[in-house]
Amino acid sequence: MKTTETPALLPAESGAPITKTDIRPPAPPREKKEGTVLNVFSHGVLVIWAFMVVMPLLWAVMTSFKDDRSIFSSPWSLPDSLRFDNWSRAWTQADMSDYFLNTVPVVGGSLIGTLVLGSMAAYVLARFDFPGNRFIYYLFIGGMSFPIMLALVPLFYVVNNMGLLNSIHGLILVYIAYSLPFTVFFLTAFFRTLPTSIAEAAFVDGASHSRTFFQIMLPMAKPGLISVGIFNFLGQWNQYMLPTVLNTDPDKRVLTQGLVQLAVSQGYKGDWSGLFAGLVMAMLPVLAAYIIFQRQVVQGLTAGALK
Repeated sequence: MKTTETPALLPAESGAPITKTDIRPPAPPREKKEGTVLNVFSHGVLVIWAFMVVMPLLWAVMTSFKDDRSIFSSPWSLPDSLRFDNWSRAWTQADMSDYFLNTVPVVGGSLIGTLVLGSMAAYVLARFDFPGNRFIYYLFIGGMSFPIMLALVPLFYVVNNMGLLNSIHGLILVYIAYSLPFTVFFLTAFFRTLPTSIAEAAFVDGASHSRTFFQIMLPMAKPGLISVGIFNFLGQWNQYMLPTVLNTDPDKRVLTQGLVQLAVSQGYKGDWSGLFAGLVMAMLPVLAAYIIFQRQVVQGLTAGALK
């Protein structure tokens, strides 16, 4: 005679107390493991990229304090003593001071003009609907894709006919025109993210369009202005092609032209320590500007990307 086996009762059905051994923990989700692997891979790539970027900068700074013999005999070793005379020699004898004095007004004037004109144009394109709005906007975007090499020859004749060749004012105007397309494109997207209720409240209180823009909307767009200002500062500070064509006066050379002249002259003289000192001098303002405003740059990029 066959008997059927009854299934074993669970602890809860049998009345026995449930212990920790009776409860099996759930299996860890697979997505968490894959996310951990992805984070490790991404962090590893960032570490490698940071090493590739930082090491040449540190090596250039370290080399600027060495003498010429140590640069070739032990290029990767630390300097035995800090030779600040390399910096003073590059600043005085290599005319780096003159190059800085010529570059600061050009970059400063063009940066201010670009931000003022670009923010005004971007505000109008982002806030007001009028015939030709999209056409003007896409015209600025088209200017971003126009290669500057194609405009060098006609630009030279235009600046020459205006009597602005070999002048600071001519370079400032050309830098502004060169930087406006990206500035308008960036700030237009940023102004669209700002709330319109504040501007409408200002209009109700009797504020004019210009007062609303300069006293209300422009301070609210400070993160975007700082972000696009940093990008324009980098591009204008490192600009070489435009001043080479439009600024042929040796006494009015900007920093990029001076660095090329410094590389040629110091290379013939064998003064490599002075050359590296001049290179580090040219890098310091850019690094300082980014370190000071790095938080505002990130805030401006993220705010302009969201709507």
